Amino acid sequence: MTDSYRSDSYSVRETLSQLRLRELLTEVRSRIDQIIDARDRVDGLVEAMLTVTSGLELDETLRTIVRTAITLVGSRYGALGVRGHEHELVRFIYEGIDDAQREIIGDLPAGRGVLGVLIDEPKAIRLDNIADHRASVGFPPNHPPMRTFLGVPIRIRDEVYGNLYLTEKFDGQLFSEDDEVIVQALASAAGVAIDNARLYEAARARQAWIAATGDITTEFLAGTDSTQVLSHLVAHIRRLTGSDRAFLATPVDTEISVSELAVLYLTQWDGPEPDFIGRDLTITDTGIADAFLRRTPLRFDNPGAAGIDATLLATGPVLLLPLYTAEQVLGVLVATRSKEAPRYDDEIIELATAFANQAALAMQLATAQERVRELSVLTDRDRIARDLHDHVIQRLFAIGLSLQGTVPRSRKPDVRQRISQAVDELQEVVQEIRTSIFNLHERDGIILRLRERIEQAILQQTADTGIHTSVHVSGPLSSVGPDLGDHAEAVVREAVSNAVRHSGADTLTIDIAVGDTLELVVEDDGCGVPPDTTRSGLDNLARRAVECQGEFRVSPVATNSARPGTRLRWSAPLR
Repeated sequence: MTDSYRSDSYSVRETLSQLRLRELLTEVRSRIDQIIDARDRVDGLVEAMLTVTSGLELDETLRTIVRTAITLVGSRYGALGVRGHEHELVRFIYEGIDDAQREIIGDLPAGRGVLGVLIDEPKAIRLDNIADHRASVGFPPNHPPMRTFLGVPIRIRDEVYGNLYLTEKFDGQLFSEDDEVIVQALASAAGVAIDNARLYEAARARQAWIAATGDITTEFLAGTDSTQVLSHLVAHIRRLTGSDRAFLATPVDTEISVSELAVLYLTQWDGPEPDFIGRDLTITDTGIADAFLRRTPLRFDNPGAAGIDATLLATGPVLLLPLYTAEQVLGVLVATRSKEAPRYDDEIIELATAFANQAALAMQLATAQERVRELSVLTDRDRIARDLHDHVIQRLFAIGLSLQGTVPRSRKPDVRQRISQAVDELQEVVQEIRTSIFNLHERDGIILRLRERIEQAILQQTADTGIHTSVHVSGPLSSVGPDLGDHAEAVVREAVSNAVRHSGADTLTIDIAVGDTLELVVEDDGCGVPPDTTRSGLDNLARRAVECQGEFRVSPVATNSARPGTRLRWSAPLR
């Protein structure tokens, strides 16, 4: 019996010992599995770090970070939100939701609710149920259900660049502390990768800006057509700032002071929509006027804040870049983005401002070069004019004076009339010669400003007389079209010629006013229009007025005077 009892006791002890051994082996195997799993996760983390740091394209790097994080912790959805200057997300890169789902969900998150907590307090958040968090605001309609949540900030040195969000771990599991540690480690590597990508993109951007500056400067100084160069300028601004539209607006008259500017003229356009070239742009009490006066770039979050006609702009951020030199403001470059796009950052503004300043300087140098070439041509023209004046015109004048001296000697009215007609025809020949001399510059492609042309026409008619002349101009003469400008020059030339030849005036006043119409008023203090004067010149002015849908009148300046003078008024609408 004793032996049997001992045998049974030994069997129980052996069984218990084997059970303890099995438990120990199971625990050892479990520990080994955990070690293997931890090693695999560490290997996966190292591989993930290598993956996210291998690229230099910023957009692709951001997407790689999201995809890698999803794979690393086994979640269904992932996203990376890029922080803006304020409490907002300016970009939101997501994975796990297709385009069809994205379309029916609506607007992307802006940084409210639980996502906003990470913006306010940039530290890791791990939730078993998003809805249980005090900051939760729910999901929009048609949004897929999400319960578990893991959020980690991404830092670049001392800057919080954005946040990495992961939701819905597979098999309904909860995110563990190990998941949080691994994602934090991945976020650290992501910060380095993003920093490298940003530095690379910044270097490429600066290189692109430098190349564009060189192209524009070369084109300006090479004498390329200014319209073509300005078109390239606007295209560069749109492309390099990542804008949807861009345009250039310039003053109608560059001689008007900046404080008096009320309207700009849209001269260049680059964008997908039909261009608005030729439109007037009212700038009173707008951001453009402010940029002009301050001579500094300005940015706005939307067209309404800039005070600019919304039809010209996209619905998002706006950038204003004034083009100016030490003497004047040449115009303003306007760039605009879509509503979802981020605002223009400081780096873009810095690069765009340097580009605009260099472009303005190149424009000024090109203008100076053009004036030098113009002066060279004008010098040659003046030499030719002097030669013709000293030889041909003076001889014609002598012939005319000789014929005028014979008029009183003739007793026959028809002979006197024919001699007077011959004198008038000689004068017209002289005018045609002067006009031909004056138009030499047009064959060389150089067109003087209207004011200079009118002043030269007056000088040519009065140079050999003792008449005192004064010219008064009000309004932007540069808004007068080329055809109307030619008419205006011819009208002034004919009116001054009549005053010189027939009035015997001592003073001559020419008033030029530009508003909705171009109005020319020429007054003298002479004897008035003699009754026997041939009216071919005045009839010509009347025909020009009819051709331009304008008006022409001749009247005395004073009614009760031996020398009533003559007032010639000619006007035509601007086209």
